[in-house]
Amino acid sequence: MLSESNNENSVLIIGGGHSGVSAALEITEATNKKAYIVEKKPYIGGRVLQMHKYFPKLCPPFCGFEINTRRIKSTTERNIEFFVSSTVEEINKNENGKGYRVKVRQKPLYINDNCTICGKCAEACPETRPNDFNYEMDKSNAIYLPNISSFPLKYTIDGNYCKLNTCNKCVEACKYSAIELDAKEKIHEFAVGSVIFATGWKPYNVEKLDNLGFGKFKNVITNVMMERLAADTGPTGGKIIRPSDGKEANKVAFIQCAGSRNENHLPYCSAVCCMASLKQAIFLREKNPSSSPTIFFIDLRTPGRYENFLNRAKSDQNINFNKGIVGKVSEDPSTNNLILDVEDMISGKKIKFEADMVVLAAGMVPNIKEDLSRIKLGNGLKIEIDDNGFLFNQDESNGIFSAGVSKSPLDVYLSGQSATSCALSVIQYDMAGV
Repeated sequence: MLSESNNENSVLIIGGGHSGVSAALEITEATNKKAYIVEKKPYIGGRVLQMHKYFPKLCPPFCGFEINTRRIKSTTERNIEFFVSSTVEEINKNENGKGYRVKVRQKPLYINDNCTICGKCAEACPETRPNDFNYEMDKSNAIYLPNISSFPLKYTIDGNYCKLNTCNKCVEACKYSAIELDAKEKIHEFAVGSVIFATGWKPYNVEKLDNLGFGKFKNVITNVMMERLAADTGPTGGKIIRPSDGKEANKVAFIQCAGSRNENHLPYCSAVCCMASLKQAIFLREKNPSSSPTIFFIDLRTPGRYENFLNRAKSDQNINFNKGIVGKVSEDPSTNNLILDVEDMISGKKIKFEADMVVLAAGMVPNIKEDLSRIKLGNGLKIEIDDNGFLFNQDESNGIFSAGVSKSPLDVYLSGQSATSCALSVIQYDMAGV
């Protein structure tokens, strides 16, 4: 099915995470421009929604996102159009060199706006799927509510696991005619004046760090997994427990720079890992009062106002800091405890440290390289990324911009600033009539 829209006084935003949504809101509230947001997941909000809390105030993510959804609802009919479960397939530069033609492919949307999120469909569903929102630490039904802050707020169906019309049990359970298992994919084509890449990030694949044991030992997890363990809506209901046996995790080792600042993996600093581990050590102490986390680090990077957050963590005598490099993680098979071989950089000695659980501070990998590989660029359009995979030097003279982690590693606060800066650049570009 093909739908087409012509509105050259508009902007395409690839990515519906925090920076993409923020940029759309800033642009549409300040001008009469229209924003098209294309998001591959069935909801907008991005990885921020997967956090338990974000620093420095340790706020739950749905607080700030609720403000944005209110702003969205006040502007959506007029200025913002969302394409969830969608990917950009083509961007073609116009013959006159100004503006672009865009082609978007949208997966079948099996759930319509009649959905009341009553949950009867999920209760009836016999199929399960790995729960990607919880980093596959548990499962959900094939028909599921992605998260409590989902926008649009309705259930969705994973077509890779649902048997569709050969099952039909969810349709029978729904009283509101909200499920359309025969839905088809759609192709949308429209004209835009500029393009913003806000494609976000993913955690570095720490299985490549064979010495640190992820994928081999159940009690070695990543920082993003730790975030979901601590969340009340996570796989354990907010209990920070060991994956191997469900015991409360108390002696937890946080290993910094897991892949980052390493020429064989990620040569850059991901900017957020130190603060993330400090934050997680704090809420580990809150959830498990008898816990004693230890942070192993090369150096702690907490610039500017974040220095106070570091001091907050250091004021807790049960949070320990070791300036040392972890060379290897092994497991005691009798207890599933983990043994860390550490080179203590202060004493110069090699020590062994036993932990209940290990949390690897995995770095941030920008999605833009992978996303660009799926987009056909036409009429001589070239979009170049740097050696680390970021679109830092975007082509603003031709209406190509970047925001958030598409541009560089950023935390939530700085991603918002980046989005505002990007929005201003788009508005200036439009006013200049380039």
